[in-house]
Amino acid sequence: MNVLVVLIPISLILGCLGLAAFVWTLRSEQYRDPEGHVARIMLDDD
Repeated sequence: MNVLVVLIPISLILGCLGLAAFVWTLRSEQYRDPEGHVARIMLDDD
């Protein structure tokens, strides 16, 4: 039972760090790729 006292806060902290990193990437627009869409339209994938 004492292990849960340690593991639950650690897992919550790591989860919050992961969420904060994801939100940071969204705000810094790292997932935007407007030039990539233009290049992909011109490719012939036949």
